[in-house]
Amino acid sequence: MKLKRSGRMVDLTAYLLHHPHQLIPLSYFVERYESAKSSISEDLAIIKEHFEQHGLGQVQTVPGAAGGVKYIPGIDQAEAEATVEELVQLLEDPSRILPGGYLYVTDVIGNPRLVNQIGRLFASIFSKRKIDVVMTIATKGIPLAYAVATHLNVPVVVVRSNSRVTEGSTVSINYVSGSTKRIQTMALARRSIKQGSRVLIIDDFMKAGGTIKGMISLIEEFQAHIEGIGVLVEAQEVSERLVDDYVSIARLSQVNEKENRIEVEKGNYSLNGGHS
Repeated sequence: MKLKRSGRMVDLTAYLLHHPHQLIPLSYFVERYESAKSSISEDLAIIKEHFEQHGLGQVQTVPGAAGGVKYIPGIDQAEAEATVEELVQLLEDPSRILPGGYLYVTDVIGNPRLVNQIGRLFASIFSKRKIDVVMTIATKGIPLAYAVATHLNVPVVVVRSNSRVTEGSTVSINYVSGSTKRIQTMALARRSIKQGSRVLIIDDFMKAGGTIKGMISLIEEFQAHIEGIGVLVEAQEVSERLVDDYVSIARLSQVNEKENRIEVEKGNYSLNGGHS
């Protein structure tokens, strides 16, 4: 399609945003817009500068016959801090306290805008790691896992407490819950992960880390590799943590039912690709 430069720039920007982490040959855009390669390169240079100035990520160009252009989603420090601060303020609402010291967070997980922002934050944190698949466990972690996977442009696999006939043959393991010390079971379809895959684990909440430890064991059964662990909220007051190397967005410091008070602070995340 032949477009004026303004229209071409808009369409090119939209295409990059919808195809993150995908190497696209420049010849594709030359044919798509019926334009010279030099014109496409100039457009990409302008988009690259704009993206970096506004914290939208990076536009990388790879030279050579097998090269092209790739968009890496990102988020700048100011936007990241604003997103985390919004999450912290939402979680500190005392009306969230449930009997037993639990918190109501369904509305947070169900907020598409906020979850998408957190997904972009996680994608930015792990952008320098090669990831083939995002893994989570049913059910509250699923929306967050899909948000992260969207920005990484990889599939999602969901671990469940029991196998389903619609998933065919499964791999099941027993694991010990870090908080309750009870033996539980988790299962994953054999077709979900290929041998040698690099996996990013995403979960909505971590206390002692027993569930994540179980997912790590499950990944090992597939002869796959852990590339990172991301949790939305971690509990601070834990006597024994079963997982050490993880990234958290927020940290739950205290839930005081008697005084009707919740204390939340930012987690250990760092935009440099790991925890701080």
